[in-house]
Amino acid sequence: MDRIYAPRLSALVAMSSLLISGPALAAEPTTEALVPLPSILDFTDGDGWGIALGMSAEYESAYDGADETELEVEPAGAVQYRKGDHLFFWEGMELGWRGRLADVWLVQAGIRNEGGLEPDDSEDGNLDGILPRDSHVVGFLEVRRAVGDDWRNWVAARLMGGPSDFGVLGVVAAGRRFGQQLDGTGTELYGFMTFGTDKFINKDFGVTAADAVGSGLPVTALSGGYRSTGVQLVHRRHLTRKLHAIAQAGVEFYSSDIGDSPIARSDTEFELSLALVWRF
Repeated sequence: MDRIYAPRLSALVAMSSLLISGPALAAEPTTEALVPLPSILDFTDGDGWGIALGMSAEYESAYDGADETELEVEPAGAVQYRKGDHLFFWEGMELGWRGRLADVWLVQAGIRNEGGLEPDDSEDGNLDGILPRDSHVVGFLEVRRAVGDDWRNWVAARLMGGPSDFGVLGVVAAGRRFGQQLDGTGTELYGFMTFGTDKFINKDFGVTAADAVGSGLPVTALSGGYRSTGVQLVHRRHLTRKLHAIAQAGVEFYSSDIGDSPIARSDTEFELSLALVWRF
């Protein structure tokens, strides 16, 4: 299978250089965020409501394991309510609560919508004939712990699970924040590893007998366990006090078992995105 690491990693490195070394833009001072990490959104001013609405442009793999890319422009935003060290939120596909506990712990939990694999996800016809995979509403629980002062470094674990045909996904991660800001702006880089049950992995990469009949792909049943390793870069800045920019770049490398699946025509996946939101 041809590897396409180089151009995708080049895009990631280029975006990293732009975000980290780009000129600072003036913005009015803001209050300290719930947790001073660009990957944890907080649009409130300490207590009360925080509402942000805007648009996001995403250039990414068309589906997990695709060798096709797509550019999508979608609405972006969040509705939050904060009381002290507790914040309730709706952010895109997630609805939940997060809280900062004993200063060095962040816990968040809630529900999210996970889309299923569809034959028309491939414009090249690579998924023609497979049966559509259902979307699911699933639960998640995440725990992060600061390592050192001001959340400069952190480690985390996340668990996501749903109905029996969805399975369970586990994620472990570690990250570092750059810059001196405590308002959630700046740059953050983190690495992660994912692990899934056989149900979770096969819903994206397995080929059932019914799929094989319709698509001509060989029947494929994968076992659970290690799924992938990746790295993600997140950058946030206040263009003005009301207008915020959120940029992300990431790449994920799948396990060799997943790379051998006929659905995974590439054993890497990438993402580049930029969102502009107006905070009300």
